[in-house]
Amino acid sequence: MNPEDYVVLEKEHMSGGMARRPAVIVRGEGARITDASGKEYLDLSGAHGWASVGHCHPEVTRAIAAQAARLVMHTENGYNDQRALWFRDLSAILEREVGSTEKGPLTRIHPCNSGAEAVEGAIKAARYFTGRPGIVAAKRAFHGRTLGALSATWKPHYREPFLPLVPEFHHVPFNDPSVLEEAVTEKTAALLLEVVQGEGGVHPATPEFLDAARRICDERGALLVFDEIQTGMGRTGKWFACGHFQARPDILLLGKALGGGIPMGAVCWRREIGTFEAGRHASTFGGGPLPCAASRAVLEVMEKEDLPGRAARLGAEALERLKKEKPPKVREVRGLGLMIGLELKVKVNPILRALMEKGVWALPAGPTVLRLLPPLVITEDELNRALDVILEVLHG
Repeated sequence: MNPEDYVVLEKEHMSGGMARRPAVIVRGEGARITDASGKEYLDLSGAHGWASVGHCHPEVTRAIAAQAARLVMHTENGYNDQRALWFRDLSAILEREVGSTEKGPLTRIHPCNSGAEAVEGAIKAARYFTGRPGIVAAKRAFHGRTLGALSATWKPHYREPFLPLVPEFHHVPFNDPSVLEEAVTEKTAALLLEVVQGEGGVHPATPEFLDAARRICDERGALLVFDEIQTGMGRTGKWFACGHFQARPDILLLGKALGGGIPMGAVCWRREIGTFEAGRHASTFGGGPLPCAASRAVLEVMEKEDLPGRAARLGAEALERLKKEKPPKVREVRGLGLMIGLELKVKVNPILRALMEKGVWALPAGPTVLRLLPPLVITEDELNRALDVILEVLHG
């Protein structure tokens, strides 16, 4: 078949929920993706944030192939070797990197299939463990598109066609500590926050905001939930973005990079908070042997190659260069590690098309923000070549 035939075939059957770019992607390796015509792109989107260890990392690919030949799937109604070892490996990293509080370490883990499912699980866990209905989230927040996650998401474009959403959700301005005193009450089950808002424009939280969130949740008996679905797994230069701050969550959410390309999410909460009664919450495919084997390989690669440290170094260099050489079309450069947003004075979509023509695949974060989420394995040469193209296009 010709590349155009695949486009026609998809258009005939697609749901329309996701906009398509005019390229048929058929191969990936490291920080590069290739379309059906043979054109190669530097993937500065990290495959929408999940490809932190790159495309088709050989160790992850080997782990997937080996496990697929043994046992692809078995639900959590039986024990499994890969799931047990994944619990051990992930909880050890969480305990080391996020630490313990009076509620214990983050070693109660519900595995699921995506970041949005992790948000749904956190909403249920917060309501279950507190007996309260209220969820407070932030303006500009993006937490997913399923009904509960969408209720926590802020942007009207995502929400309005599906009203009414789940009740008892409230939104407050991000990075304004003063609003939390009134917003978090004795009816609040959880305060749900991104440590760096991703889809909302790459806005890092301030220490003052997160410190106030932690204090007020403690005072009111609410649970503090950090959505690290995009920021987790080394993206910001730490294993988890909260590692840049003093505040620590009661519940931490993971997804995207966790499975190395195999769909996976996780809800991780403090040990002393408790456990669900059997049957209260479960997932058919969550914590299956194949995704757990893939995720164990991801964790091993990230440890062995120190990808969080690599993200910190390359991200600092990229941010410094972008700020130093800031084109007139750029209003502001912000970010943390290899999570970078360029606030533009122009619409971002024409910029994305121009970058694509020159072999760079990037992302938007709203109508005027160019978002860069390169794989953490990207070489310095690849990153600098991509930045050369980005600066050229933005100077044009």
